[in-house]
Amino acid sequence: MATTDPSNLRKTPLFDAHVELGGKLVDFGGFAMPVQYADGILAEHRAVRGDVGIFDVSHMGEADFEGETAFETVQHLVTNDVGRLTDGRALYTMVCNERGGIVDDCIVYRFAPDHFRIVINAANIEKDLAHFRAHLRPGTELVDRSSDLALIAVQGPRAVALVSELAGHDMNEVPSFGMGEAVVAGKAVVAARTGYTGEDGFELFVPAEDARAVWDALVAAGAKPAGLGARDTLRLEARLCLYGNDIDETTTPYEAGLGWTVKLDKPGGFVGRDALAAQKAKGIERKLVGFVVEGRGIVRAGAEVLDAEGQPVGRVTSGGVAPTVGGAIGMAYVPLAMAAPDTQLTVAQRGRTHTARVVKGPFYRRPS
Repeated sequence: MATTDPSNLRKTPLFDAHVELGGKLVDFGGFAMPVQYADGILAEHRAVRGDVGIFDVSHMGEADFEGETAFETVQHLVTNDVGRLTDGRALYTMVCNERGGIVDDCIVYRFAPDHFRIVINAANIEKDLAHFRAHLRPGTELVDRSSDLALIAVQGPRAVALVSELAGHDMNEVPSFGMGEAVVAGKAVVAARTGYTGEDGFELFVPAEDARAVWDALVAAGAKPAGLGARDTLRLEARLCLYGNDIDETTTPYEAGLGWTVKLDKPGGFVGRDALAAQKAKGIERKLVGFVVEGRGIVRAGAEVLDAEGQPVGRVTSGGVAPTVGGAIGMAYVPLAMAAPDTQLTVAQRGRTHTARVVKGPFYRRPS
C-alpha cells in the first residue's frame, strides 16, 4: 500500500501525532494511518506482544442503528445471532449478500434495545452503508458516525492495566467482547474489550475532538504507537482474516472457516441465509487454511498453490514473516482434499517454489 502526500488528506484528530512520531501515512478514503513509526514494524510488533501498543484505527467506520426496529434491522443484516446480546456486549459476525458472499466482517455492539453499532472496515464504508440502507426496516434510523468518532486500539499484556491506571478504576471488570465507560485524560470514552492482534486490550471509542488528548495520555503512560505494518503481522500470527485479502464477496463464511458466525436457525433469517444453507447442505469445495513455510523463504499474497502435476489449484491470500513464532506463515484457499492439518503444499511465486505445511488453528495464542 503506497504512502500518500499528507497535504492531500482530510486530517484526522491524530494526524499531527503521526507526523511528530515519524509516521508514514496511508490514505483510507480521507483518513490517515501510518504504515509504521520511527522505530519500525518489528519494534512495534514486539511492544504489542510483550507490553502495550496503541493503534489509531479511526479510519474504521461506525454505523449506528437507532429506533424501535433497530434490533430487527441488525438481526436481518448479519449472520450471527444478535439476540444473544445484552446491553454493553458485542459479537463478531459476517455481513453477507444474497449469494452468501461476504460483504464485510464486522463487530456489532449493543448499547440499548433500540441502539446498536456496527464497526466496519475502512475500505468498505460506502459499500456497507449502501447495503445497510437497502435493508433498513421502517422505524430504524441509520446514523453514519464514521467522521464523528475516533477509534484507538490499546493492545498487549499491559493494556488493561494501563487503561485502568488512566481511568482511575479497574477496567478488568469489563468482559471480553464487553463495553465499559471510562474517563481518560478528562475525556469520556467507551472502552470495548475487543481487538485485532491476538492480545488482550481495548478499542476506545472517542469523540473526534477529544482523540488527541487521549492519544497523548496513552503515549505518555508508556504505550508504543504502532502502525499498519505491525497490525498486519500481529493479526496474521493470530490468524485473523483481512477483508479484501482473505475474505470478500467471492468467498463465503464456510469456505473461510468462519461458519461458527453463521446461525442458520436464528429467528427471522438474514440476508444470504438460503444460499449459505444450501452450501452447508452440499458441502464446500475449497477451504481457507493456515500454513507454515518449511525452510527458507517468504510467501506473499498472490502466490499459487500447485497440485501434484504442477497446476494451480489454490491461491495464497496472506503471507509474511512471523516475528513472535518465527519463520514464515500464511493463509491460502485450497481444495478440500488438501486442507487437512499436516498436508504438504507446494507454493509457487515469482518462478520459485516453496514447500509449506498446513496447520490447525492460530499460529500464536497469548499466554493464559
